Amino acid sequence: MIIDGKKEAEVLREEIKKEIISIKKKTNRVPGLAVILIGDHIPSQIYVKNKEKCSKEVGINSNVIKYSHDVSEEEVLKKIKELNNDNSVSGILVQLPLPDQIRQESIINSIDPSKDVDGFSPINVGNLASGYNGIVPCTPKGCLMLIKKIEKNLSGKHAVILGRSNLNGKPIAQLLLKENCTITIAHSKTENLKEKCLKADILVAAVGVANLVKKDWVKDGSIIIDVGINKQGDKIVGDVSFEEVKDKVKAITPVPGGVGPMTIACLLKNTLECFKDRLT
Repeated sequence: MIIDGKKEAEVLREEIKKEIISIKKKTNRVPGLAVILIGDHIPSQIYVKNKEKCSKEVGINSNVIKYSHDVSEEEVLKKIKELNNDNSVSGILVQLPLPDQIRQESIINSIDPSKDVDGFSPINVGNLASGYNGIVPCTPKGCLMLIKKIEKNLSGKHAVILGRSNLNGKPIAQLLLKENCTITIAHSKTENLKEKCLKADILVAAVGVANLVKKDWVKDGSIIIDVGINKQGDKIVGDVSFEEVKDKVKAITPVPGGVGPMTIACLLKNTLECFKDRLT
């Protein structure tokens, strides 16, 4: 089975839209998302444009604040402080990567954790690691939703995560641990990587190496979630060799059209959840 991320994202966006319409009727208020975009990094510009478009479609007020690549850290921090204190703003996102003069840690730490729709703040990371309620990063959140479309009960499954980044690898491991999976996190220093992958009932590939995972790396009947986005000639490919693997496994996400659309849909969901928390 090929997991259609576009379709699942469309379903999620429609649910979000209906809920926002319902809340607006009762309160005359809607969520607001502020996105800070620094510089002229083309992929970031495209991604932010898609976020803005999808936000408007579901009824979220989207405000994109653009700065030149040489903006000072102090100026960005000042703007974040303003947004933290703005009651019309439910969520704040600073698009990564950042230019060299701006420290990522400083920016992430300055965002009010209750408005941190990316789920990157130490407070939200700590909540996830502790099994508490909090804002979950968008891509791992989308990955889990796609996995659970295929297999509702994950208890006892062995999940192998390729990649240990703060954006994907670590949070998806925490989410699957919460679902009672047994977790193996593998990375560039892992020995016998192929053997580790062959034990996976669920394999999440998020290392950024084109077509790393081959047919003889995966177990029959496993679920494969490919988070990788790699340029290969004029094509975009994942970390998994899709054509080789697809007929051997139970389910697999394509690249593009798998995890990507769910990431943006989950950003909208996080924005709505932040908004609802501030209504109470």
